[in-house]
Amino acid sequence: MRVWVDISNSPQVPFFRPLVALLQDRGHEVHVTTREYAQTIDLLELHGIPHEVVGPRHGGGSAVGKARAMAGRLLALRRFAKPRGFDLALSHASHELPLAARSLGIPSGYAFDYELARTQHGLGCRAARRIVVPDAIPQDRLDGLGARATKVRRYPGLKEEYYLRGFAPDRAILTTLGLDPERVVVVVRTPPDVSLYHRHGNPLFEDVLERLGRTESVRAVVLPRTAEQGHAVRARNLPSLLVPERAVDAQSLVALSDLVVSAGGTMNREAVALGVPVYTTFAGRPGAVDRALVKEGRLRVLTSVDELVLEKRSGSGGRIERDPALLLDLLLLALER
Repeated sequence: MRVWVDISNSPQVPFFRPLVALLQDRGHEVHVTTREYAQTIDLLELHGIPHEVVGPRHGGGSAVGKARAMAGRLLALRRFAKPRGFDLALSHASHELPLAARSLGIPSGYAFDYELARTQHGLGCRAARRIVVPDAIPQDRLDGLGARATKVRRYPGLKEEYYLRGFAPDRAILTTLGLDPERVVVVVRTPPDVSLYHRHGNPLFEDVLERLGRTESVRAVVLPRTAEQGHAVRARNLPSLLVPERAVDAQSLVALSDLVVSAGGTMNREAVALGVPVYTTFAGRPGAVDRALVKEGRLRVLTSVDELVLEKRSGSGGRIERDPALLLDLLLLALER
């Protein structure tokens, strides 16, 4: 079987890394497309996933720019896929793939875990044959996206618990980044400023950077989503902040850190899965998955920098046992009528 996977954003790389390997182990031929956005290409190269860049760059923060870029990328994806005779198309929150696939008569599986990105998921859900989501998302939140119950397939827990199965952090990341083990290591993820679902500023995140950047006992590694965010953080010249020049092994860094402070979603949940204390500064509406984690006490909502507990962590998280084959098998149900 010829399988087409589209990876359009950085968090989709670790999600598909074990699934691509499983597909290949089962004898299938896999082709991965991507776009120039955030650190997606760097991460694909870091993890040794062959890929082809298809279509224009990200359309930026405006709705008009996004619409123009989407139209251009849909045409490019169609041109890529049409002569290749794919049997199946798979994506996680890359809504352009099910649209292009449907126009070519290719069945598609579409996964996501943040249901409030309504514009993109409304398109993806209506075009896809199967929709795969965590069981924390109630059906009434999916109905308005065109994800009727007969299309939806669910998995327990977090997607991060599946792709981190058997994970062992590489301690070389600490040496590579020159991190002092005596200082409190904090991993910081910037806000999704160019996302349609995250339209407002995040002054709390600015306060976090100032607090961490001026605390001598701390070494905070800031992982920006875009080059522009990286330049802006470096321009602050805060002595305790470090911004890597290229994509790094973020999962190892998170696992070996003492604390994570993230304005996004995936890195928060990776920290939860790895047993690392984590605060969220996300300024948008929390989705069902994060709301459940907050209720369970596994994710803390930061409302003031005074709440930050900056101390060395002892011990490690528990073993992750969820099998990524379940995610793949649910996506493969797109082959069924």
